[in-house]
Amino acid sequence: MKSVKEVMSSNLVHCTADDTIVEAATKMKNNNIGVIPVCGSNQDILGMVTDRDLVIRGYANKKDGSSKVQEVMSDQLVSVSSDTTVQEASDLMAEHQIRRLPVVDSGKLVGIIALGDLALEDQSNRAAGHALEEISERPEVH
Repeated sequence: MKSVKEVMSSNLVHCTADDTIVEAATKMKNNNIGVIPVCGSNQDILGMVTDRDLVIRGYANKKDGSSKVQEVMSDQLVSVSSDTTVQEASDLMAEHQIRRLPVVDSGKLVGIIALGDLALEDQSNRAAGHALEEISERPEVH
């Protein structure tokens, strides 16, 4: 079974708790992402902020663009280590009804695994299985 480190995204954009919500939104827009980890100075993860957090906890509550990320971020996180299996990560996402998990080793953020990563992994396994099935079912021609 594959581990999270084999399918996670590790080239991450992050922000600090003191960044403004406009700065977080701009990073999301510029990088075409819907979530940004919120980290301390040592890459320790403090929380996550999603595009939904910005809208629901931020703008819908009349917070202006200069409000700090720490006012809208989620800080009760479920995380996994890079050695966690893909299946365990999938089970955690289902159990907690979340789409993304921060990957944390020794207290430091090393990546994010998302439902999309799992879907791609599952799709490639199915494709390999289909190919094997096709090879196994072909009649021998001599």
